[in-house]
Amino acid sequence: MYFKNILETIGNTPLVQLNNVVKEVPALVLGKIETFNPGHSIKDRMALKMVEDAEKDGRLQPGGTVIECTSGNTGMGIALAACVKGYRCIFTTTDKQSKEKFDILRAMGAEVIVCPTNVSADDPRSYYSVAERLSKEIPNSFWANQYDNLSNRKAHYESTGPEIWEQTEGKITHLVVGVGTGGTISGTAKYLKEQNPNIKVWGIDTFGSVFKKYHETGEFDEKEIYPYITEGIGEDILPKNVDFEVIDLFEKVSDKDGAVMARRLAREEGLLLGYSAGSAVAGLLQLKDQLTKDDVVVVIFHDHGSRYVGKIYNDDWMRERGFLDTERKVRDLIANKEVKDFISIQKDKKLRDVFHIMKEKDISQIPVMDNGSLVGSLTESTVLKHILDNPLDNAEKQVESIMGQPFPIVNEDLSMSQLSKYFSKEIPAVIAKDRTGAMHIITKYDIIRAV
Repeated sequence: MYFKNILETIGNTPLVQLNNVVKEVPALVLGKIETFNPGHSIKDRMALKMVEDAEKDGRLQPGGTVIECTSGNTGMGIALAACVKGYRCIFTTTDKQSKEKFDILRAMGAEVIVCPTNVSADDPRSYYSVAERLSKEIPNSFWANQYDNLSNRKAHYESTGPEIWEQTEGKITHLVVGVGTGGTISGTAKYLKEQNPNIKVWGIDTFGSVFKKYHETGEFDEKEIYPYITEGIGEDILPKNVDFEVIDLFEKVSDKDGAVMARRLAREEGLLLGYSAGSAVAGLLQLKDQLTKDDVVVVIFHDHGSRYVGKIYNDDWMRERGFLDTERKVRDLIANKEVKDFISIQKDKKLRDVFHIMKEKDISQIPVMDNGSLVGSLTESTVLKHILDNPLDNAEKQVESIMGQPFPIVNEDLSMSQLSKYFSKEIPAVIAKDRTGAMHIITKYDIIRAV
């Protein structure tokens, strides 16, 4: 079996359980991984739908030009369609978007016009206004207008919604989606609520956007609008694709919380995702008290983290915005350890066994275990003293007869300055537990190497 072109591979993306970042959430949490689309985002679905619907009704003619205002992902989806179908593309975007997005669009043969972010939507310099103007000036052109083109949400009604319903076997109780144009949440929610009206739909918004207040009060408050860094969600307009009737509530997430959570998803779940994915999971954690163990939550992950390597996955960029703690943590020590194996010994072993392990592994301290629990510790000096005092007898003694107190246990989030307080002449090491529960020994030498 093979596909006739790349457009036929759009959709049917996997649903994957989240584990580590949602330990505080009582429900089953599943991520809809839209990075598996050929353009690495969910926007492939609606981009193709907008192009094909325009072809059907004559708005887009052979050899024409597709114009769109985009933060990058919709442009990528349209560019894919244009490559296969033979159209020219012109995209307007904002200067807050990552450089990687611009470069990817240009690599696909598109023309990219970068417009200022901090202007109103009706300002002639805005990326909305520039796209609209170009569509009027260029013959045989079609402005996709993802914000008001209802083919956007129809694409998700026809594909994303049915996929989630089938993949969860109809057990989904909550849908969590970042809201930008509104097409994803509105189309998906409409389908799911037709199958089960009790499904709750939570829209994730950002500070500086109008959605939450408008949904709650019906007031479009311009005072809510101010610049924000988060990409892909929030708006200073009310797109026609946002169907507020199918959304049960909006939750705002800060720029920092979204960025930090995106990095956690990469580090703890192996999911390199975009900014809005971090915001969606951060929003879910803020709402966790509304969930039970019987709930099944689906979070839609819109795009891939490769488009944000110069931003949220760049330590310098994060630090400049105060999103990343400058002080190193225990987790950094764990990551930098040359030997990551946790070496321990059972309490009923002989001293000669400890001596051989320390010599072979070149270690100066070792935790003592009993059925998986830490019960004591031994240092190189203690073992040597007993063996040298009486080599024949003491070498046969059991570890528990001379072991000291267990090394202190610390969390991987502990800062280096706090960690140093644990060490003393009597305590040469600590045991660090990471988020998976795995144990690591941290010694004074590890700290010296890090400094």
